Amino acid sequence: MVDDLAFRQNIETSVEEVDDIISKIQQFDPPGVGARDLPECLLLQLRRQKAEGKDVDIAIVAIEKYFDEFTKKHYEKIQRGLGLEDGELKEVMQQIIRLNPKPGGNIGSVNKAESYVVPDFFILNNNSKLELTLNSRNAPELRISEGYRDMMKEYSRGTKKDRQQKEAVLFIKQKIDAAKWFIDAIKQRQHTLLDTMGAIMSHQEEFFLTGDETSLRPMILKDIAEKTHLDISTVSRVANSKFVQTEFGTYRLKFFFSESLSTDSGEEVSTREVKKILSDMIESESKRHPLSDEKLTELLQEKGYNIARRTVAKYREQLNIPVARLRKELV
Repeated sequence: MVDDLAFRQNIETSVEEVDDIISKIQQFDPPGVGARDLPECLLLQLRRQKAEGKDVDIAIVAIEKYFDEFTKKHYEKIQRGLGLEDGELKEVMQQIIRLNPKPGGNIGSVNKAESYVVPDFFILNNNSKLELTLNSRNAPELRISEGYRDMMKEYSRGTKKDRQQKEAVLFIKQKIDAAKWFIDAIKQRQHTLLDTMGAIMSHQEEFFLTGDETSLRPMILKDIAEKTHLDISTVSRVANSKFVQTEFGTYRLKFFFSESLSTDSGEEVSTREVKKILSDMIESESKRHPLSDEKLTELLQEKGYNIARRTVAKYREQLNIPVARLRKELV
């Protein structure tokens, strides 16, 4: 920082002066700002609490000496090192967990408009019959201006047509033709969107009727491309950029695409179904003794899914679920 200030800002300073300024910044609100790393951020918050009279001495020592063990949830090592009872360890861990790792994250304005998703399609369940509509806000009705049409008729009816009038007629005709082409292009786009979404709705009808993720069928881009006679790249662009609103929530279209996995009976099921079952297993597991990838593999195989441990690990990572050791909690 000292070198950077000298080269970029032409400010001569010293390490001691920068350290002194950082120490002053670290006294600002919210507690934890100005930290060099995560341990220092947590320690700044704990020391502020200590200055306010809270008993956090053991939590400070835990971060100072056992931060690596804390991140890896090696609670037994922390407990032995600090000589704590089960209840005391749980209280210390709660003090640390309640700290904010990103104290500056709440500062600054958020544009609420950027937080909302405007669906491109609506699917309505009308007495078990699915109805698909395109969001009219995203596809307003377009038409040629009547003013241009009237001008064209007026010039056409004129008996005397000098060079300026002919140029005017030609100019208006070009504009009308361009407008017609644009309207046709928009209609073609809408037709493509409806065709693509209609094929997805037909393929995943059971899900749109029930909202049950385990009812999702295996579906890849090629399946929809063959049904709609569109290029796979066209289907891919639609799937990655469009949203559909259902009675069960709003989904990006690519949510409905997944590979297949076979069961003991030879039936092909969606990998999303397997991920949902995997997620439910982890959600209902004992947090004091989380299920390992090997155990999860065994449980899935017992349910009839032909799946390898490395595939379970891959699906778990795709679900942003950490390994068993990092899911362990003090209950």
